[in-house]
Amino acid sequence: MNFGHFFRSTVGIATLAALLVALPFVAAMGGQAWVRILDFAILYVFLALGLNIVVGLAGLLDLGYIAFYAVGAYTWALLASPHFGLHWPIWAILPIGAGLACLAGVVLGSPTLKLRGDYLAIVTLGFGEIVRIFLNNLNAPFNITNGPQGITLIDPVSFGAFQFSGTTQILGFAVSGPQKYYFLLVALAILVVIINLRLQNSRIGRAWQAIREDEIAAKAIGINTRNLKLLAFAMGASFGGVAGGIFSAMQGFVSPESFSLIESIMILAMVVLGGMGHIPGVILGAVLLTVLPEVLRYGVGPLQMALFGKMLADPESLRMLVFGLALVLVMRFKPAGLWPSPERQRELQETGK
Repeated sequence: MNFGHFFRSTVGIATLAALLVALPFVAAMGGQAWVRILDFAILYVFLALGLNIVVGLAGLLDLGYIAFYAVGAYTWALLASPHFGLHWPIWAILPIGAGLACLAGVVLGSPTLKLRGDYLAIVTLGFGEIVRIFLNNLNAPFNITNGPQGITLIDPVSFGAFQFSGTTQILGFAVSGPQKYYFLLVALAILVVIINLRLQNSRIGRAWQAIREDEIAAKAIGINTRNLKLLAFAMGASFGGVAGGIFSAMQGFVSPESFSLIESIMILAMVVLGGMGHIPGVILGAVLLTVLPEVLRYGVGPLQMALFGKMLADPESLRMLVFGLALVLVMRFKPAGLWPSPERQRELQETGK
């Protein structure tokens, strides 16, 4: 056994754990808004890892992934709010939300098994829009989703008498609601990463990668491409359902406007920017594309005032311009993503890209 390697690994893990514990308290120095940004960064890590199964491992271009997020969010909203008078606990709602999202993934995957590339992208895009439009109109003749007004007064996550909303004194420290959600999300994120690693290195994960590289060859060597594609859609969708449930509890409100096409495109950009099929890269892409726009949102205005003494351009427009330019530059000079898998990096080097 290499004790030097073991020691370095232990120190690295301990350092990472200490940073994760300290991060929400450091962010709170700039205001609770930054802690909420961290919470949403972890939520997008869930979504990006789920989409990575479909796009990065199985090679299925999905532009309707936000639909599964919506299914999970509305499942929590309907089962934990005054809308139907139900207030179920987290241990009951999250599995139901994940299961319904999984079922939605199978419903999406079944008619698209023979489609590839652009055709598959268009069908999945349509599926995402269908779900959003349904949520927007299911308020008549029976009011199920409350239509465009959305559902309010949604219950927060709670374990018995301990609620994740509001400030709580823990060991003499005042811990805010966003900080409590942060630790819950980190715990769930670690579980999601472990599941993803186990899937990627399993027989199923290798079969998905074979389908991604050459579906005809994969079928020729005996891989059941039909069932494995459906499994990829179902597994990826279940992560979206869990993320949607936590989102609903954090916000206390959901409406169809939260699940637009631009959200699906943003999640896909996280996977591509970080490095398709590479879990650390996908996590990096999700964190960057969540935090960077907010840094630009709060920094563009003061920077213009400091440099020119006045506002030369609308901060929101300039923020999106800088954000879009950064994406273009990264894709131009790092086509495999910021942190690609070693295999993908070798492929690009061999093809001269």
